[in-house]
Amino acid sequence: MKLPAHKPAALAILLGGMTLIGISLVSLVFYLSDSTIQANQRAAVLQNLQQVLPLALYDNQIESDTLIVTDSQLGNEVTTIYRARKHDKPVAVVIASAALDGYNGKIALLVAIKLDGTLAGVRVIAHQETPGLGDKIELSRSDWVLRFQQQSLARLGLPQWAVKRDGGAFDQFSGATITPRAVVTAVKNTLLYYQNHQQELF
Repeated sequence: MKLPAHKPAALAILLGGMTLIGISLVSLVFYLSDSTIQANQRAAVLQNLQQVLPLALYDNQIESDTLIVTDSQLGNEVTTIYRARKHDKPVAVVIASAALDGYNGKIALLVAIKLDGTLAGVRVIAHQETPGLGDKIELSRSDWVLRFQQQSLARLGLPQWAVKRDGGAFDQFSGATITPRAVVTAVKNTLLYYQNHQQELF
């Protein structure tokens, strides 16, 4: 028995409508999820930035006032530089640099540098160093990373930007020299980058 001619057409319209509704719902869920993910990512970035650069020092939207650069002194990767301003005047930068020669590979850093070249703060934001040894670069494990605050190339001089085993000013960890050596070198290189590019950054 044949179906009336209008029934296949009605079925096609129904299926098309259901498909359109499904696509719309998926798009809506993606949009809402994407907005939430972006908001969470922004909050995480701001939290990290405020650890190395106090909010009272700037009044711009630092997370969106950025430069993207690639330079071997910063780990030879695509790097974000966050620019801090107060009343439209530059006050500091926060550079997302990296040490590529950690004991277990890359160590990601945030390095905040005031306009005069003094460090406002340094934090390790990602690494795979050995638990109980190399992980002392984390603030939650020890206060070692706080020793960078208020230091500068002018204050220490280049030879001092090394661990004590190499004749420098910074402590190494018992049984783990490679990790702090990598971090100290990366911070020094970040300061050198800032010194060489300060005028361009703003």
